[in-house]
Amino acid sequence: MKPIIIRNETILRLFSIFMKIDGITLFPFIFIIKDPPKTLLNHETIHFIQAKETFIIPFYIIYLFDFIKHYIKYRDTNKAYHLIRFEREAYANQFDDLYLNRRQKHNWRKYNYVN
Repeated sequence: MKPIIIRNETILRLFSIFMKIDGITLFPFIFIIKDPPKTLLNHETIHFIQAKETFIIPFYIIYLFDFIKHYIKYRDTNKAYHLIRFEREAYANQFDDLYLNRRQKHNWRKYNYVN
């Protein structure tokens, strides 16, 4: 299954509560700006794969758990967001055009632990 890509900035503004976003994955959709850079599309596609391999609902539960855990610890929404294990994998590999071809299943687990 491939993601359904929707280029709609109005929907993105609705999700920009804490910070401006240019893309969001709400399985099976990727909502993205009109002309996204390749790195953004890679980033959101990594999230699509993460959601698919965790059977969707657990992806969002883990995502929210990580955010809340780090927000309580640091009281900083930006830092909490960037410490989410799924975001860490996506940001670390968004510039690699071949990453999705060689990515091992559940690779996000390698990004679970934070110093």
